[in-house]
Amino acid sequence: MRAPARELFRDAAFPASDSSLFSSFSTPLARFREDITWRRPQEICAVPRLLPEKPQEGQVKQGLLGDCWFLCACAALQKSRHLLHQVIPPGQPSWFDQTYRGAFTCRVWQFGCWVEVTIDDRLPCLAGRLCFSRCQREDVFWLPLLEKVYAKVYGSYEHLWAGQVADALVDLTGGLAERWNLKDLASSSGQRGEPGSSEPRTCRQLLGLKERCPISCSVFSPRAGARELGEFHAFIVSDLRELRDQAGQSVLLLRIQNPWGRRCWQGPWREGGEGWSRLDPVDSSELLSQLQEGEFWVEEEEFLREFDEVTIGYPVTEAGHLQSLYSEKLLSHTQELPGAWVRGLSAGGCRNNSGFPSNPKFWLRVSEPSEVYIAVLQRPRTRTVDWAGRARAPEGDHRTAWSPASIPGRDYPAVGLHLWKVEKRRVSLPRVLSTPPVAGTVCHAYDREVHLRCELTPGYYLAVPSTFLKDVPGQFLLRVFSSGRVALRLQRTAGAPLRPPCSSRSPC
Repeated sequence: MRAPARELFRDAAFPASDSSLFSSFSTPLARFREDITWRRPQEICAVPRLLPEKPQEGQVKQGLLGDCWFLCACAALQKSRHLLHQVIPPGQPSWFDQTYRGAFTCRVWQFGCWVEVTIDDRLPCLAGRLCFSRCQREDVFWLPLLEKVYAKVYGSYEHLWAGQVADALVDLTGGLAERWNLKDLASSSGQRGEPGSSEPRTCRQLLGLKERCPISCSVFSPRAGARELGEFHAFIVSDLRELRDQAGQSVLLLRIQNPWGRRCWQGPWREGGEGWSRLDPVDSSELLSQLQEGEFWVEEEEFLREFDEVTIGYPVTEAGHLQSLYSEKLLSHTQELPGAWVRGLSAGGCRNNSGFPSNPKFWLRVSEPSEVYIAVLQRPRTRTVDWAGRARAPEGDHRTAWSPASIPGRDYPAVGLHLWKVEKRRVSLPRVLSTPPVAGTVCHAYDREVHLRCELTPGYYLAVPSTFLKDVPGQFLLRVFSSGRVALRLQRTAGAPLRPPCSSRSPC
């Protein structure tokens, strides 16, 4: 007698229907509405696997969905087994286990904590094949399942159309990410790092980061002669190599992976290009043999010319501590506190506004000389998340068309962060804030998160996050990562003289 068929999980909070695919039918995805079907992995291939046996088998490939930004961040999980297990808990039943019930769980970092999100494993398909993300081997399913989890958090697959690699890196690591403007690098010998640091940012600095950090690059608006790179498209930097050409000159090459899965580059370092004649044939053969599907090599000069931005994720140790990009110091001391800009009360705008002193203020006590990172992470305003991890659009969100201006980061107000050192035990707030800060963001940015890097001496500091415009409401999380002991406290008293908290009440 045959055993009764097992009833497989169906996620009512994120069903296999249009409500999970679309938010406004405003992206090119809408044209496939009638053709998309949902299938479980065992209905797509004979022997599905969650993870690959070889790294290249799990290489990310983009489908019909414009979520290259998210896929570039997913590549970070391939560089770190402990990050992969943090996001995709091991030991889940596979498709041929007796305990398999058609459910899949992963963790996504959201506004200060890891959230477990469970989905069913029905995936969108066209003509029986995955139509969104997939791995190099289409019988490997960690990527399309994680993409579905992320779509559930955001509210729909269509909500993933366009975004920032940095935001997805933070969501998958709980850490920090930096964006470097390559046009600044191309126009100068290097640019200073965050205020308070003296490290220049250069392509050669990426050489020392390639083993420790996930690195991606982006094209916003390609030159007329380089349309094959796409527009508003993100790529993975797979490798960097510095060699000597046959004339003895240094050559820096970057291996770029296009999530589209095709080699789109027609520059001098394409396969068969004239650039390879500059190198020793043995070196040329070795580098060309490393290319996987969708990968190509570019030289530093053309990289700076054709690409607009680099995004770098901070290294995260197995213990969950961040490492500095610049000094490699362990940032093992962390603090975080929530805050809010309230219209008419604590949304004072930037330093040019007379209401700036009304912004939320935080005391930071530094107990020893430290490398300190201070970040302001905004809570999303356009979507909220309920207890099930499902995101939903708030009432009144009636956007009808997608454009580059509606990239998720554009939904955030421009924010900045400034830091003052307070030398005395009791000081005047207006007097402190009228003096130059010891560190501050160069400008207010329309980013989900902005951060400062500082080398701080022991003492008390006042951190003031602000929006650019006055009376712009919002919620945020102030995060501190430090190589030395620190303590963080909100300044609660309005209108009273500024007074640092007592040492006995501020344990490190």
